[in-house]
Amino acid sequence: MLGVKPGDHAFLFKKADEAIAEGRAVEFWHAAEDNPETLHYFRFVNDLPLNKSHPDLRVNLLEYWQVTPKGLVRFSWVTDILIRRENAVTLMRIGRARRRIENETFNTLKNQGYHLEHNYGLGRKHLSAVFVTLMMLAFCVDQSLQLCCPLFQAVWRKLQTKRDLWERIRAMFWDFRLESIRMLYEALLYGYKRLTPIIAYNTS
Repeated sequence: MLGVKPGDHAFLFKKADEAIAEGRAVEFWHAAEDNPETLHYFRFVNDLPLNKSHPDLRVNLLEYWQVTPKGLVRFSWVTDILIRRENAVTLMRIGRARRRIENETFNTLKNQGYHLEHNYGLGRKHLSAVFVTLMMLAFCVDQSLQLCCPLFQAVWRKLQTKRDLWERIRAMFWDFRLESIRMLYEALLYGYKRLTPIIAYNTS
């Protein structure tokens, strides 16, 4: 499911209008079960050319309007899945979920401690790409821990925000010699003794 807009895909939507005029489009609507004031309107056309440059590349177009007392919101997607009345609602939900996932992912990378915008335009040749790759690997590990590790989940609940979690982890790495990541998480979860620092005087 890929999002498309009339302004960016004029040829595709022109062909869709022709298909509508020919009676090849399927249209239907229904009211939301949990909110009768919200209407969901669908229209789809199968087997359209994606663009003028690639007329042999055929796609299926799904358009969706959500009508509420506050106004109207429109979405449209193309897919290689044959659209039918029976699967149109499911495909709409997939398309909207993908947009939400993308927005939430970028919001996390920019605003919750990964500093995506801060660091990764710097450097020569491949340095910025290396930074992005390392950041995405860290993000992948964090997502796995968030899903599967009860200890990580408990520490996150205690500290409440990812930003605070990352800052505390950085501080622990800076100040303590840690034997394992488990020791790190247990220290953050259960607390630890704050010792007086041993000054490493230089006697040379």
